[in-house]
Order: sequence, then C-alpha cells, then structure tokens
Amino acid sequence: MIGLRFGILSVCCLIMFVISGCVSDKPAPLMVLDPPGNTVTQVETFLTEGNRLFREGRWEAARQQFQAAVQSQPDLAEAHYNLALAMDHMGDRAGAKPHYIKAANLAPGNKVIWNSPPLRRYGNVPDKPIESTSSPVLPGIGGGVGGGSGPGGGF
Repeated sequence: MIGLRFGILSVCCLIMFVISGCVSDKPAPLMVLDPPGNTVTQVETFLTEGNRLFREGRWEAARQQFQAAVQSQPDLAEAHYNLALAMDHMGDRAGAKPHYIKAANLAPGNKVIWNSPPLRRYGNVPDKPIESTSSPVLPGIGGGVGGGSGPGGGF
C-alpha cells in the first residue's frame, strides 16, 4: 500500500514538474507581419525591408520603412501594425497606440492584430471594427466606444 501511494505521488510530482516547465510568464516575442497579397509593389518593398531591419533590432530604420509604407498605402493594416511595433520597441507608446487601433479597425478578421498584447494594453478593445472617422478611434471604458451615455458608454 505504501509503495502504491509513493508511486502515485511520484507520478503527480513528475506531471507537475513537466507542466511547470511548459508554462512561462514570458510572453512570446511580437513579430512583424508580412505584406498581404493586395499590397502595392513599392509598399511591399518598404514592408519587406522594414521587417528585415526590425528582426535585426534596428527599430528606427524599421520605423522609417513602415512609416513610408503607411504613407503610401494608408489602408494597409499590416503597415500600421508593424509601425506600431517598431514605435513600441523604441519606447514611443503614445505614438504607437493610434497605429495599433487603426490596424485593428482595418483588419477585423486578423487574429494576430486583434489578439496582440500591445493592442489589449490600451483597455477594452471593441469586439468589432469601428466605422471609419477622420481620427483614430480609441477604445472606451467599459467595453464600448461610446461617449458617456447610452448603450456601451459611461460607468
């Protein structure tokens, strides 16, 4: 009977040890996104070069390439997301924030963008894209994006 208890205890300890080794508090590194098929040729070049520079840790040079991509094709979610990542790595979170939000609004089905920790850092992100406005749409408090009254807004 003691041998059986010891065996069960040993197996449980081994399982816990293996599980604790698989779980890590360190988040997976955020990676830049490749250009999609609908990318303008020049913008694809900017993104490809920016991605290379980003992977080398050359944040400022990558930011410049991504900025050029955003200016050339402002409706490309991947360009905004990559620009935001580069700015975030440089410590410019305030500058990165509207680009994360814009990327999410431009790519409602892109789970990499919508589930990214930097985007989630800014509070409750709306469950669906917000209609296009002249300025970036920022997530509201309480799960909505409304003003301060009515459904989805206020406290």
